[in-house]
Amino acid sequence: MIYLFFVGKFADDSSQKPRKIVDVGCGIGGSSRYLARKYEAECRGITLSPVQARRAQALAVAQGLDGKVSFQVADALNQPFPDGDFDLVWSMESGEHMPDKSKFVNELARVAVPGGTIIIVTWCHRDLSPSEESLTPPEAVLLNKICDAYYLPAWCSTSDYVKLFQSLSFEDIMTADWSEFVAPFWPAVIRSALTWRGITSLSRSGWKTIKGALAMPLMVEGYKKGLIKLAIITCRKPAS
Repeated sequence: MIYLFFVGKFADDSSQKPRKIVDVGCGIGGSSRYLARKYEAECRGITLSPVQARRAQALAVAQGLDGKVSFQVADALNQPFPDGDFDLVWSMESGEHMPDKSKFVNELARVAVPGGTIIIVTWCHRDLSPSEESLTPPEAVLLNKICDAYYLPAWCSTSDYVKLFQSLSFEDIMTADWSEFVAPFWPAVIRSALTWRGITSLSRSGWKTIKGALAMPLMVEGYKKGLIKLAIITCRKPAS
């Protein structure tokens, strides 16, 4: 899980380790379980999917983490937590699903304790140059096709996230582009889908899954052209 590299920013000193973590857009809870074990922390995961929440809880119980990790159905844009509840706010590959990026960032900031850390891993489009006001028309067409295939709202750039955190006076804002590490994933999935087993499974999976599979070459094209970025943004909420 290379995305968790940035979690290493916490020192080995136990006083610096997170004790209470929220995994925003937790899926079936892989990050939650990893972080709970790594830091011996309490971790809460939220997802819009009841199926994901049930599966995540079952896996936590099976791995002996019941009581340490818990999952619930909740909206990332309206989280059911009080202000300043978590010293690590973590969100992996969920930002691209958020229709309101500003509200998303503000909710992450709200639930973080003063001095707490926020780490986002998300798909973004490339940063615009100072002379650009938007993506080029061909880039916009390609990105719209991808968003349509995966039922995603409009994306933003890494620099857009930085500006949102700067507007909240967040500190120690750092970013990294790890696109080169994940770009090979898409051709590998395409190759696996073109096997007899892959084709048979895909034919039984329903139109939405087939539609997503047909869009995978668009993702490959987006990475090759430098349009799509897998971005990591990490920052710290002001202590006061």
